[in-house]
Amino acid sequence: MRIFSALFTLLVFTLSAQDINKLADQHIQENGVQILQDFKTLLSMPNVAFDLPNINKNAAYIIKELNKRNVETKLLRMVGTPPIVYGYYPVKGAKRTLAFYVHYDGQPVDKSKWTNDPWEPVYYSEAMFNDGKPMDFPSKYDDINENHRIYARSAGDDKAPIITILTALDMIQQNKLKVTSNLVFFFEGQEEAGSDQLHQYLNDNRELVDEIDLWLFCDGPVHQSRKPQLVFGVRGVTGMEITTYGPNRPLHSGHYGNWAPVPGQLLSSLLASMKDDDGNVIIEGFYDDIEPLSEIEKEALANIPPIDEELKKELGINDPEGTESYNERLLRPSLTIKGLSSGNTGKLARNVVPATATASIGMRLVKGCDPEKQQDMVEAHIQKQGFHIVREDPDQETRMKHSKIAKVTRSSGYPAARTSMDLPIIQEVITRSKDVAGDDLILMPTLGGSLPLYLFTDVLNKPAIILPIANHDNNQHAADENLRIGNLWYGIKLMGALMTME
Repeated sequence: MRIFSALFTLLVFTLSAQDINKLADQHIQENGVQILQDFKTLLSMPNVAFDLPNINKNAAYIIKELNKRNVETKLLRMVGTPPIVYGYYPVKGAKRTLAFYVHYDGQPVDKSKWTNDPWEPVYYSEAMFNDGKPMDFPSKYDDINENHRIYARSAGDDKAPIITILTALDMIQQNKLKVTSNLVFFFEGQEEAGSDQLHQYLNDNRELVDEIDLWLFCDGPVHQSRKPQLVFGVRGVTGMEITTYGPNRPLHSGHYGNWAPVPGQLLSSLLASMKDDDGNVIIEGFYDDIEPLSEIEKEALANIPPIDEELKKELGINDPEGTESYNERLLRPSLTIKGLSSGNTGKLARNVVPATATASIGMRLVKGCDPEKQQDMVEAHIQKQGFHIVREDPDQETRMKHSKIAKVTRSSGYPAARTSMDLPIIQEVITRSKDVAGDDLILMPTLGGSLPLYLFTDVLNKPAIILPIANHDNNQHAADENLRIGNLWYGIKLMGALMTME
């Protein structure tokens, strides 16, 4: 039974998205300075998932801000995990319920890699890579340029949508506009840590989510062409670590080189056997389970502007993997070497044959791929290369039995998800979003990154799409993460339009 019963009836005017755009522009002009200050306040709170005291400060702040806007809230808690901030905004006569998902946690930071303190937001005249300079935060709207940027952890991933949602509610309420859907706000605090408890949170609170008709995931960047996009799927994710073994202790390379097996060479040969010269995965069966696109998805893919040449210049890449376009490559599962270690390099290099070598492997999955099955395929390939697989470091007996040993440590993961573009409620969102973004709006079948979207599409059996607003060059997950101010303004308009769509 729904825990909230209050119905808000003071919002009475229904407007087109074009009118919403105008009102949003006016609201931004009148309140832009305060919006940026509020964003700065939120970004100043450290938000790494395992830092529970600070995570709870973030949750308390968001609860307070939602309550100011007549949203009834509830903090969903499990012992030892970041809470879910849940909000409900019921509307009399609403024909649907929309849920806005945002995660308020961020990636851990290595402060030594940042230009500024990641928890002390800094305002820049432009992107750093365009020679942007630090400035004071604006004191009047005339000082705000859409190309200005805010640098801080979670500026682009994923606190910006929280500010756009709060601001859209302010604009709607101050102009007495009609909200046309019941609104649910579901803000998670451990997405960057893997969302390990999200499934349990959803199961334990089914009465709060069962009536939701559509989940709107507010995460990710706009397209690399800098055009806005709606995304209808995400890749799944899994991975593993592989360790190969040489001698049971490091050996002097002069005395034992050319005789003792070198684990780094064993590992590099193994990894090289997993891909061909074009970067395609040649592990048997790796691409077999890909679910094909529908006709409407194929049409959407064909209409996405090509960006390969621009990306090559931007990223300094001469020869990308594969022969397909960037957008097409997102529709195939990937296998990436995320990290390698064996011995030392540079000034710390020593004349030794190291005892071990380790590689961290990441796999991004597309619709149809099962995480465990993909891991099974990789392990089968490792065995075909002559390796004996173990789960723990091998003992002396195991070492003497096998010439090549690989310890495989599997990572957890989850499958990909994709929502059909031709559902009536999805078509309504597309139409409304185009009224805000114009004909430049890109309909992207699948985003390159991963989110636990399958919990909503495959477990709750509800459609879910992604509303990205961050600039594509926001340094997501990296040092000097940032948000372009124009993208923040776009997000406010989009949230306001969707909250008021007929």
